[in-house]
Amino acid sequence: QVQLEESGGGLVQPGGSLRLSCASSSITFRFYTMGWYRQAPGKQREMVATITGSGSANYADSVKGRFTISIDNAKNTMYLQMNSLNSDDTAVYYCRGSRRGFEYWGQGTQVTVSS
Repeated sequence: QVQLEESGGGLVQPGGSLRLSCASSSITFRFYTMGWYRQAPGKQREMVATITGSGSANYADSVKGRFTISIDNAKNTMYLQMNSLNSDDTAVYYCRGSRRGFEYWGQGTQVTVSS
């Protein structure tokens, strides 16, 4: 069974920063398209950022310039550096890996932006 495990969520004040991590011992990230998605209460899950095995990144317009996705292949860990957070960023954040029609999701980590 493929497992992806997120960490790094929490409560942060507006304007603050957090770094999320996603690790797995089941799949090798450099062979997958990896991504971060989020789901806010009452809303559909949405793409935040994705990154291919070659390092090509794509971001939702709402996070461009504030969030950075990256992968440390030596640690097989994906990160999402989130800066200038605001209340609209409050959501459960999920990591996802996809390859050849298969997709795998983590359980999610809560990010709450509030004063």
